[in-house]
Amino acid sequence: MYVTGRFPLLVAIGVVPLMVLSVAGVSSWAVLLAWLLFSVAVACGDAAMAVNARELAVVRDGTTRARLGDRVLTGMWITNPHERTAHLTIRDAWQPTAGAPCARASVNIPGGERRHISVPLQPRRRGELKSAFVAIRSAGPLGIAGRQSVIKNEGTLRVLPPFTSRRHLASRVARLKELDGNTSLQVRGQGTEFDSLREYVRGDDVRSIDWRATARAATTMLRTWRPERDRHVVILIDTGRTSAARVGDATRLDAFLEAALLLTALAQRAGDHVHVVMFDRVVRARVSGVDGPRLLPAIVDAMAPIEAQLLDTNWDAAFAEIRTLTTRPSLVVLLTAQDSPDSARAFLGSLQSVTARSCVIVGSATDTALDDIAHERADIDGVYRAAAAEQTEGEARGVALAMERAGAEAISDTPEDLPPRVADRYLALKKLGRL
Repeated sequence: MYVTGRFPLLVAIGVVPLMVLSVAGVSSWAVLLAWLLFSVAVACGDAAMAVNARELAVVRDGTTRARLGDRVLTGMWITNPHERTAHLTIRDAWQPTAGAPCARASVNIPGGERRHISVPLQPRRRGELKSAFVAIRSAGPLGIAGRQSVIKNEGTLRVLPPFTSRRHLASRVARLKELDGNTSLQVRGQGTEFDSLREYVRGDDVRSIDWRATARAATTMLRTWRPERDRHVVILIDTGRTSAARVGDATRLDAFLEAALLLTALAQRAGDHVHVVMFDRVVRARVSGVDGPRLLPAIVDAMAPIEAQLLDTNWDAAFAEIRTLTTRPSLVVLLTAQDSPDSARAFLGSLQSVTARSCVIVGSATDTALDDIAHERADIDGVYRAAAAEQTEGEARGVALAMERAGAEAISDTPEDLPPRVADRYLALKKLGRL
């Protein structure tokens, strides 16, 4: 049971008879007690006449998946099985990061009918958001009191990565089409597949002349090539403790997800097979053996609930997991933060087991403020901060050199620029015939 703002107003009305009867010599305490008892009786009777909220039928509907940053409309159907009209105030108990409105929804449902309640959400965090119950207040006909019930009816919303790096996809796909021979540009080199013959034009590479075709056609003929398809791209996303650090407005893990999604979309357009695994000490998510239009949705759905763990990544186990995904030479993209010699020791010790048989790219998201801090020397504190920033950058460069000596290519950039740089390197490997 609960009371509304009308109950204290009803009690306050008792001041009038209290003053009148006091003048007549009647005991004010007796009048006050009688009026309070009357007010309580009216409130209890009003609550007893309210529709029992526990007997209402609640069925959820609306969106169950949405990208981070999008406005989502969820809701529920509420059916009143009674003959009396139900005067309801409803609160859907979403967690705070779902961005549900603070105001309660109010609705009157005639007997035997149902009404739809819309609950707009503005998610502020990626992952699984839940509403464990629906709290319903059913007011009595006088609006003085009513019944309150909690109906356990779980609602879920999976908030997917925003994929803001999608804006870079169109330009990279255009470059991919050029490499694929759909425009005038043709690439040649080891690891590419024969595409067609055409007449020689001044400036073409003479090493691509097909002498047999030239003899048959009585004119100089040139071989053209296109990048190989059906290559394998393995993306390993580190979900260990270094990925939990914030760079800019989000964590490193969020930057890694953006880079993985852009590379996946591009490799899918190129006809390559993409395998994605998220790992720290165990597999947190894995997508393999999925191709075509189902690939990107499957990866986005698998990524959504994963958060960085405060654990050191087991790199021996991580690289062993990579070897289970494909036995063929492939491109391996490791999205991890290795910017300290001490924390990168285990990573560097195991890296050669992957570079010996595959082309390896190591992508890392850096702190956008380090460069500014390194050049800020206005006071003593600024000098110390600049020294610390330069030391951090120097250690990161040392780790990158160690990766290159182990046979990997290190790419380090801001969260906004890391995804297109990884995609550009993929295209460069395609053009060189190394993939």
